Amino acid sequence: MSVVHRLAAGWLVDHLSFINQCGYETCDSFACPSSAALNNSVASTGGCHATSGVVATSSWRGGPLLDPGDARETEGKRAKKRYVFRDEFFDISKPHIAAAPEKQLWQGCPEVSGTEVQTNSSREEHQDGAKSEAGDCVASARKKRKRKCVYNQGELDALEYHSRVRKLIWEGTLHLVQEGLKSGFLHPATAELSSRKNVVPGHTGCGLAELCEMAKQFPSVNESDHQAVHVLDDETSIPEQDVLSCVTENSSNWAKTVVLMGQKYLVPPKSSFLLSDISCLQPLLNYKKKYDVIVIDPPWENKSVKRSNRYSYLSSWQIKQIPVPALAAPNCLVVTWVTNRQKHLRFVKDELYPYWSVKTLAEWHWVKITRGGEFVLPLDSLHKKPYEVLVLGRVQGHVKEALRKSEDVLPVPEHKLIVSIPCSLHSHKPPLTGVLAEFIKPDVECLELFARNLQPGWTSWGNEVLKFQHIDYFTLLQNEN
Repeated sequence: MSVVHRLAAGWLVDHLSFINQCGYETCDSFACPSSAALNNSVASTGGCHATSGVVATSSWRGGPLLDPGDARETEGKRAKKRYVFRDEFFDISKPHIAAAPEKQLWQGCPEVSGTEVQTNSSREEHQDGAKSEAGDCVASARKKRKRKCVYNQGELDALEYHSRVRKLIWEGTLHLVQEGLKSGFLHPATAELSSRKNVVPGHTGCGLAELCEMAKQFPSVNESDHQAVHVLDDETSIPEQDVLSCVTENSSNWAKTVVLMGQKYLVPPKSSFLLSDISCLQPLLNYKKKYDVIVIDPPWENKSVKRSNRYSYLSSWQIKQIPVPALAAPNCLVVTWVTNRQKHLRFVKDELYPYWSVKTLAEWHWVKITRGGEFVLPLDSLHKKPYEVLVLGRVQGHVKEALRKSEDVLPVPEHKLIVSIPCSLHSHKPPLTGVLAEFIKPDVECLELFARNLQPGWTSWGNEVLKFQHIDYFTLLQNEN
């Protein structure tokens, strides 16, 4: 299960195990087990509903959900392959920047003033800068000396926000980490043992976003187009125009391998996706589904993204144009990932959600830790924080409709922590399936917008929606004939 421990403060989550529990086992139609046996195995990952609570991890963390015995109950003797996600991408054994000894998580939760936060941040930035080349150090030092006494309004707002949430994050993380150490899920003694490098596969420039740009030259898709779904069969190659013009669905109990632009991707069972950019969302509307949960991870605009030119971003106005009201079921739970910029947080709560008729309910935090249980960055770092914000809200419909559906609405707590070892791959967010299960009904429709990976029971959309499904991110564990 993805939830390793559940406490009042939140959850300790195993992201890697969740991926491998999705059932990345492929098999052709002549080798599949009986559907009855598979339905029992896959049921626990279907939809958003999953068992939560204190869950013991398996002895093998990479073990898939499907029992090996099921794979042998075959009607034929054709090849089957089982894949697991490469665990080195979760091998975060050391903090990116070490906190001062007196500020380690283990030292309790000292009250820190704004001045102390600024001083600690300067020390951390100095330590980080010392690792750069000499020329960079000089330029960086000059910049830091200049900034010691001057903070812009955005930084002051961030400091004020951090001072409000700091104690909740520190104490809640400490309790969850202690449980992880007791159960053996976290291992502080192994922090210095790992020497593996997190090498990102060279395929990352495979051109999914570029393909979406090319798709704008295709004939437009409208309501009269009869094909709203492309159901995957045993054919592995998908014409680019098909995958861009309608939702692709794997309705089977097995993973499917698809080939797109010469690249192989794994599609988990009971999942669907649309590969497109924000200008080509009509196929998702043509899918005719209303979603009870919508998770959004927008590409926020910021100075770093603008300078790099490596990632696309959307303006606030463009994000508001996403047709969430048309996709949402009554009382839909909307969850938006927000950067630590207060400008973005205020925009979501004060502009975006009211524009979509969504009432803000809660702010949760995703806290990133190492395998030894330390924050990946000092908690009081000014430049970056070891946490990110999630804003949860609920769609407000007509009064009669809301009253009719009120019995299905479960209360959402104002604050919770999701603590996990982060993936070293950029923007690979932790799964929310297990933690949201307590606040939604079973077997609901779930949608992720701006997704970069797929999940069983979810529809996913984005211009890089298959990015982390590329076969190079997985290891072939078993090959049966």
